[in-house]
Amino acid sequence: MSNTDPAARATGLSIALTADGTPLLDNASLTLHRGRIHAITGPSGAGKTTLLRALIGAVPAAAAVTAGTVTVLGHDVLALAPEQLRRLRRKHLAYLGQDPASGLNPRMKVGRLISETATDKSSAAVLDLLAKVRLPTDQHLERRRPAALSGGQQRRVALARALARHPEILLLDEPTAGLDATLRDEIAGLLRDLAHHHGLAIVLSSHDPEFVARCADDTVTLGPATTREASQGGSAPSTPSAAAVPHARNGDAVLTVRSLDAYVGSGSTRRQALAGLDLDVRPGALTAVVGPSGCGKTTLVRTLAGLHPAGGGTLTLHGSPLAGTHRRRTRDQLRRIQLVPQNPLGALNPARTVGATLVRPLKLHLALPADRRETRVAELLTAVGLPEDFVSRYPHELSGGQRQRVSIARALAAEPDILLCDEVTSALDVDTASDVMALLRDLRTSRGLAVVLVSHDLPLVLRHADEVLTLGEEDTAVSAEHQAAAI
Repeated sequence: MSNTDPAARATGLSIALTADGTPLLDNASLTLHRGRIHAITGPSGAGKTTLLRALIGAVPAAAAVTAGTVTVLGHDVLALAPEQLRRLRRKHLAYLGQDPASGLNPRMKVGRLISETATDKSSAAVLDLLAKVRLPTDQHLERRRPAALSGGQQRRVALARALARHPEILLLDEPTAGLDATLRDEIAGLLRDLAHHHGLAIVLSSHDPEFVARCADDTVTLGPATTREASQGGSAPSTPSAAAVPHARNGDAVLTVRSLDAYVGSGSTRRQALAGLDLDVRPGALTAVVGPSGCGKTTLVRTLAGLHPAGGGTLTLHGSPLAGTHRRRTRDQLRRIQLVPQNPLGALNPARTVGATLVRPLKLHLALPADRRETRVAELLTAVGLPEDFVSRYPHELSGGQRQRVSIARALAAEPDILLCDEVTSALDVDTASDVMALLRDLRTSRGLAVVLVSHDLPLVLRHADEVLTLGEEDTAVSAEHQAAAI
């Protein structure tokens, strides 16, 4: 192929679910050129991820192409034999999904993960790639395993692994989700360098208009979803009925954290992620956790949920001691603290439908009778802005934003006292993110739900937070007004 020919082209592409004809993508067209960055924008559920995956010949198993063509490097990827398609992907394409960490082998160290796909497998080349994706090379990250990294660090390791193969086309689904503003700008600069100076054809989806404006040469905006979800309006639906939550007297904290320590890694790579942290989580309040990537935000919420061991300090729930690991907590304590993780695709069982996913906590934590479960599942879906017929869908049939809302609904199904949200709006468009925050506000007001929100979106934090905990060299909690005044 000539370098002046398009690297890839999708023309009039439509994809729909085979079961009921629900459209996943409607009449989308996109042309990729070498040396340029192409951005795909649009509301959650419009088909951004579906279009990206179609460019690598990966149409969802339960869907089919109903119109249009896709040509990549001169090949009709929708008609290629499986072996030819694998060869094309292996040698010429690199795709990073919304949850790139799911593609990192948890047993392998970072250095091995990168060298495994690299054309140059030397240690110097690995360190150069880590530096290129703005990861520190003086902290022995190459010796760590993925579990010892933050979500933002895992995302950049996955990007380094993709770049190690020197692909001709780089496809990125929400590449800045979970990254702070400084890293977002640095990644934008890296992508521009890769495209403009190294000739890569780059296509990315994003809900971040500032990031798109900073790095994209061309932008394709997909229309709103044509499913029932799009017709539900812009305001957050009413909150489902729930059992009363025991409010703390006189504003006392529902969860008290004192002198909390936490460590990540092991052996020579073990490091302290949290040191002597104090925190009071109050009913009805939203406590935001902010700070640069890698400072321990995800470690904090996972420790509060009992999924990461506390290295020291005390936790108190409703005045009673709370064990540092979930295995030592009572069933009732587990119910009262629910976590919505940063990457819902890795947290949702791919073999379970949305309905089965939401029924599980109703049976496990609430012992809800079978004749009431269907109604409750419908209430939960309505609460997070999803149509009731999503009960029969599987996670791979949903967009990233839809999966995130299913993950929120699953957490709410347990009727918790505390909701821990790790970057729950990072993969959502502005309107959907506003709906989610409105839902959380309604839950805080009507049920006294305490929310701990990890976010890099400072304007969103300042609009909604009652307190802001800034992690860094010195972990301190300040009021949202104080934080705003300091900026």
